[in-house]
Amino acid sequence: MSTTNTMHAAVLETHGGPFRHATIARPLVGAGQVLVRIKASGVNPLDLKIRSGKAEHARHPLPAILGIDLAGVVDAVGPGVTTFCRGDEVYGMTGGVGGVQGSLAEYAAVDADLLALKPANFSMREAASLPLIFITAWEGLVDRARLGAGQTVLVQGGAGGVGTMVIQIARALGASVFATHAASSADVIADLGATPIDYARCTVEDYVATHTSGRGFDVVYDTAGGVSLDASFKAVKRFGHVVSSLGWGTHALAPLSFRAATYSGVFTLLPLLTGEGKAHHGDILREATRLAETGKLLPRLDPSRFDLTSVGNAHELLQSRQAQGKVVIDVVG
Repeated sequence: MSTTNTMHAAVLETHGGPFRHATIARPLVGAGQVLVRIKASGVNPLDLKIRSGKAEHARHPLPAILGIDLAGVVDAVGPGVTTFCRGDEVYGMTGGVGGVQGSLAEYAAVDADLLALKPANFSMREAASLPLIFITAWEGLVDRARLGAGQTVLVQGGAGGVGTMVIQIARALGASVFATHAASSADVIADLGATPIDYARCTVEDYVATHTSGRGFDVVYDTAGGVSLDASFKAVKRFGHVVSSLGWGTHALAPLSFRAATYSGVFTLLPLLTGEGKAHHGDILREATRLAETGKLLPRLDPSRFDLTSVGNAHELLQSRQAQGKVVIDVVG
């Protein structure tokens, strides 16, 4: 264990402003926590919204250290923690919202319940790409929709981070998976084992008729909100279930009601903001580790490399929509 009491971090001081590369005090590990030496930090679209000050549901008082996802090595264990030991390689969705320090720093004192052991066959970068998107996908498919083998799943936005996780979890559970996409991302969806549907070239009625003989899909997972969620209400079967991780907008519920179908929202940040359900996040990530180690879960990373001095560049790449997968920042070599 290192005896120095400082660390490097990327600090945001004003909404929409640049990150400052700073040397600050290292956090102390408390009861129920572990001190993680952070190796990699995953970048999510939500990080960009928090940085801009536009995420009303995910306020993070400034100055702040952003970064929701991390992967790293346990450096110290606090009182009451029996699940991890110094040297364990772990990952989790651990902060960056609600005043909790994020992962754009060399160390973080993390609630042990939020962590799981990293998949042994994954790099730190690969592990850091997973927590938020995998947890969001699992909560919708398993906790809300109770997806089972033999069912049909439609993923609205299958090539995005959450969408790629929904496809892989659904296939691992034995479902038949279909996913809408933009013209440039059909191959991504097909490579994951789902049937691509170009939403710009066929209507909801068309793809429901083609792929379900007009019955509709057992489960529809919407990752985009807006008109995508409206389409989901029309694509679900009678007594089916619609899940959305981005339910913005004003929506008519009649199409859903006429099918006697149900709807659930997923709010993955709840444990970080309220403290409720932290242990379940750790449980979900253990499922991710199991799937990864059995070859049923593959991350998709952008090859670009960034560190704590170039966080702004990482955000620019994600904002540009040119990233070829999840953007990950290397924190400690």
